[in-house]
Amino acid sequence: MHLDVQCGVLIVVMAATGALSSGEAKAQAYPVKPIRIVVPLAPGGGVDITSRTVGAKMAEGLKQNVIIDNRPGGATVMGTEIVAKSPPDGYTLVMASSSHAIHGILHKLPFDPIKDFAAVSLVATAPLVLVVHPSVPVKSVKDLVALAKREQGKMNAAHNGSGTTSHLSIEMLKQFAGVDVTPIPYKGGGPAIAATLAGETDFAFATALAAQPHIKSGKVRPLAVTTAKRSSSFPELPTMDSLYPGFESDNWYAMFFPAGTPRDIVAKLNGEIVKALKANDVRDFIVHEGGDPVGSSPAELEAYFKREVGKYAKIIRAGNITAE
Repeated sequence: MHLDVQCGVLIVVMAATGALSSGEAKAQAYPVKPIRIVVPLAPGGGVDITSRTVGAKMAEGLKQNVIIDNRPGGATVMGTEIVAKSPPDGYTLVMASSSHAIHGILHKLPFDPIKDFAAVSLVATAPLVLVVHPSVPVKSVKDLVALAKREQGKMNAAHNGSGTTSHLSIEMLKQFAGVDVTPIPYKGGGPAIAATLAGETDFAFATALAAQPHIKSGKVRPLAVTTAKRSSSFPELPTMDSLYPGFESDNWYAMFFPAGTPRDIVAKLNGEIVKALKANDVRDFIVHEGGDPVGSSPAELEAYFKREVGKYAKIIRAGNITAE
């Protein structure tokens, strides 16, 4: 889905008076030029489509163009670095994903994922879905864990690549449930779910969007989701957290400014994002794509992000996982 933003530019000109500080006047005038959301991935994926959908609605509220700038490369590092090193003037954001919390643990980066960014809003979360090939004789997570313990290392699971949430979800299952299974890497979510469909692997933690059509066709059997709360797309499935407290490894999307962006500008953009996510067409679209809209405060996102970094650091250390 491609959304082209075609909104007029409205520049508010205001004479400074004694009643307004320069900061307040600047906040009321903002934005006076297009705002750029850098998507550090190629067009067409979940991060890109969500950015275009939310960005278009933000543009309506701001009366200003919102430009989606795809900058793929370096597994999101290149585009994210552009934002980290952009002027903190409120005109450049990054739509980050879960990998933003993981890369700094596994790689040496040209920026600090925490210190070099100002949190704006958690936009949406989307579950991974634990799915098994129909030949695997289980109907619940409890059954799968029991079978894996009986099989003693003979079961395997497909994932999207080292250090991805699908990989770390397998590691979480190993650590939380005490099972010995073999993670098998594939080059992306498509090949990983294809391997499970073909019976090359026993199970996978697949993205909601990739899993949906195969669940409906009966080609894979869903057991649970990885979000903290039940998913709007899979309301009948239990959460892994309800079975193993702390097991949460969803894919999320969030917007960040460069560190040092004025707080009044952060607050204004946060308000526009939250308003956009309350619009019925935006909410319906995100749910249709397998996600759940959120819309947090900057403080809530900052706290959430720090928890994500700490959580994954613990899993990576315990699993002795290194970058490939």
